[in-house]
This record gives sequence, structure tokens and C-alpha cells, in this order.
Amino acid sequence: MLQTITITNKDILQQVKLSYKIPEIVEQIISRKVIRTAAEEAGIKIDTEELQKTADLFRLINKLTSAEETWEWLEKYGLSLDDFEEIVYNSILISKLSQHLFIDKIEPYFFEHQLDYAGVVMYEVVLDDEDLALELFYAIKEGEMSFYDVGHKYIQDTELRRSGGYKGMVFRDSLKPEISAAVFTAKPPELIKPILTSKGVHLILVEEITQSQLNDKLYQEIYSHLFSEWLKQQIAKIEVIKHWNDLS
Repeated sequence: MLQTITITNKDILQQVKLSYKIPEIVEQIISRKVIRTAAEEAGIKIDTEELQKTADLFRLINKLTSAEETWEWLEKYGLSLDDFEEIVYNSILISKLSQHLFIDKIEPYFFEHQLDYAGVVMYEVVLDDEDLALELFYAIKEGEMSFYDVGHKYIQDTELRRSGGYKGMVFRDSLKPEISAAVFTAKPPELIKPILTSKGVHLILVEEITQSQLNDKLYQEIYSHLFSEWLKQQIAKIEVIKHWNDLS
């Protein structure tokens, strides 16, 4: 016999509290209010056509190809049609506010931080033993093993192991300073001597170094970064009046 369980709004709220999610949700609420206020002050408007186009794109991305699938998705997440419209509205608002604030700042920021966006195509294996790393380094240099062989044998992560430690394109600013310094002075293709960091001993094969270019993808990354930093600064200025200690 199937057991019936009733879940109420009170149950959901209690679970949010017990999951330590209140601070995270509070920050999201503050962010939404800050964005709304800033957009109003900037005179940003959103018309019906923009809402419809973004809603269609949202459904396409989430593979909601029919009205039935859309309603099922809304029901799954406990959302109403008005909630869905607000999600779409907020996403447009963030995009338009970001452009309003930073459209003239993207290129200057890029040129100021151009070195940070230099990229390297690399393979990496992180080991616990420095002596082993040196042994493997010389074995690869002398042709006794390939880097792929080392990665396949010593990498724990399944997907990374299958690719032989291939990390793809990595930007300079995402690397630890000691690794960045060695990587960007290499002459590809070059196997770098093991580098010791707090994460372990890094054995790295530098395949290619690329100069940064301000393409569409990087444009969006800089937009996102600048907007995120701006939002943090705005939140830091706000005094939050708490009324949730008596939530029940």
C-alpha cells in the first residue's frame, strides 16, 4: 500500500532553514532588489517583444518544446506562469543593466588585463610524491613513457584520466602564480619540470600558448565579472533588517 505524504509551504520553509540555506537565499533576495532599484534609476524598460523572445529562448535551452512540457516544468519547480515571467524579466534586466553600466568599460578593462587572458593549451597530472614526479618527468623526456601513459596511470578523475590529463584552454589568471610563471615562459610543445604547490606536484605538458583576443565569449566573461564585482560592492553597502528569526 502506497503511503501518502503531504508537503506544505511550512515544510519547505523549515527544510530551507535546516539546510542552512537562509543566508544564501537572503543574498539572492538582496541582489534581486539591488538590480531592480538600479535598473529603475537608470530608466531601463523591457517591452513585451523582448519578454517573448527571451521566454522562447529559455524554453529552447531547457528543451521545453511544447506547452505541456512547459507546464510540467513549472509544476516540478513549484512555479506559476507569473513566476516564469519574472524569471525571464530578471534575466533581461541583468543583461540590460550590465550593458548600461559597463558597455564602455569592456575594452579598457581587457587591455588593462590583457596578460591575464593569455591562454595555454596544456595537459596536467597532479601527484603526491615529488620524487615520483621527477622520475616520471625524466621517463617522458627520454621517451620511456608518454604523457598520456602517465595520465592514464596516475589520474584519479575518470574523465580527466580518459583524456590523458588534457585541460584544454586555460587562462593565465586561473592558474596559480608559480604555475603561470613556468607555463608562460615555456616554448611549446614543452614538458615542464614538476612544480610543487599546495595541491601537490604538478607535471605539465604545454602544447600551445595563445595571445588573448576580445571575442564574443570573452566579452561576456568580462561583462559577467564586472557585474558580479559591482553587485558585491552594492550589497556590502546595504544594511539588512532581519525579520526571519521568527519564521515558522
